[in-house]
Amino acid sequence: MELVAEASNGREALEHYRKHRPDITLMDLQMPEMSGIDAMSAIRAEFPHARIIVLTTHAGDVQVSRALKAGARAYLLKGSLRKELLDTIRAVHAGQKRLAAEVAAQIAEHWADDALSPREVEVLRMVAGGNANKEVAAQLSLTEETVKSHIHSILSKLGANDRTHAVAIGLKRGIIEL
Repeated sequence: MELVAEASNGREALEHYRKHRPDITLMDLQMPEMSGIDAMSAIRAEFPHARIIVLTTHAGDVQVSRALKAGARAYLLKGSLRKELLDTIRAVHAGQKRLAAEVAAQIAEHWADDALSPREVEVLRMVAGGNANKEVAAQLSLTEETVKSHIHSILSKLGANDRTHAVAIGLKRGIIEL
């Protein structure tokens, strides 16, 4: 195996991919300028057969789902053993897909959960930003009652006890980011 390039952000990752066309790309999700998800989508739009392995600290099921939809062929956590990384690189090169065990467990745990609607995600993101219902309503051009209804639905879907718990769950699962 030979390392052909390293990128410090998503835009560089795309440029290096165009230049070097590596057999396998290791991609982090949290990068400046362009996220790993956006970089993967851009790479796969130009190079549909690109084989990308996500190597990140984020195990949230929603984040994993986004990465897989963007074209990731494998999803590993940075704490993975070196042997697991090498085995995954070889497997993806051979055309296989791989998920770390703890990532698969997260997906299995939330497989049947109702997904939050885009509006509910927006409301949760604003709640995470410290906004009260009245502020959320004003910023989203909604009534306060509609915001309360969205929050009730969010709490129910996430199995959360309160707004703070919902934000914590949303961050852990990768539904929202700060």
